Amino acid sequence: MRAAFIAFSMYSRIPMPMFEWKEEDMKYAMCFFPAIGMVIGAVFYGMFLLLSWLLPGSFLAAGILLAVPIFITGGIHMDGFMDTCDARASYGDREKKLAILKDTHTGAFAVIFGALYLILYAAACMELDRETAVLVSIGFVISRSLSGLSTVTFPEARKHGMLADFMKDAKKKTVAVWMVILFLAAAVLELFLGGRIGGIILSASILIFFYYRHMAVKEFGGVTGDLAGFFLQICELGILLAAVIGKAVIG
Repeated sequence: MRAAFIAFSMYSRIPMPMFEWKEEDMKYAMCFFPAIGMVIGAVFYGMFLLLSWLLPGSFLAAGILLAVPIFITGGIHMDGFMDTCDARASYGDREKKLAILKDTHTGAFAVIFGALYLILYAAACMELDRETAVLVSIGFVISRSLSGLSTVTFPEARKHGMLADFMKDAKKKTVAVWMVILFLAAAVLELFLGGRIGGIILSASILIFFYYRHMAVKEFGGVTGDLAGFFLQICELGILLAAVIGKAVIG
């Protein structure tokens, strides 16, 4: 349970018991990263049902749904998304981009792409129905399973940093196997509940995953905590857009 408490303490704002983190506990902490997605997905779908009753079809309801994952995570992944947008917009060399990721200042491109992301996410939330809301809720597990898999299988851009330090004592093979198992379980659920729409969602998440690997290695030399956050955000937006567009096309 200590490993789970560490994962939730690192990647959510859900209150957890306080204790001294030990190396043994850190080895399996990433295995519980998708469990945060399960919590977010459950809250997201519960809020969707409540808001469908209280505020059907309203932009306010979409805004509240948008806020659910950000509120639970504290915005840690959105921070990585915005930092990465700033770094990539610099068109600098690898070292310059890595330096921008560490910079605490917020640049113009971070604000622009952050605003664009929120607009697209909220607009897509307005198109959700019960079927697609369930599929999107499962997507929070998919995104974290793939993100966790990337942290133990992709090259690291830095020897030191929040992600590198967090993962240095991890049982990487165990984490990788567990991430694959959870991804496959979520994928089966997507296909069972969503059929062709579920297939579209899975295709989108896998394509984004391979795009992420290509971009991270080519532009940064590997993965960092900020890049992992960038992937998580675009994967979740991609899953949401795939669900609502797939529903519109397939019917």
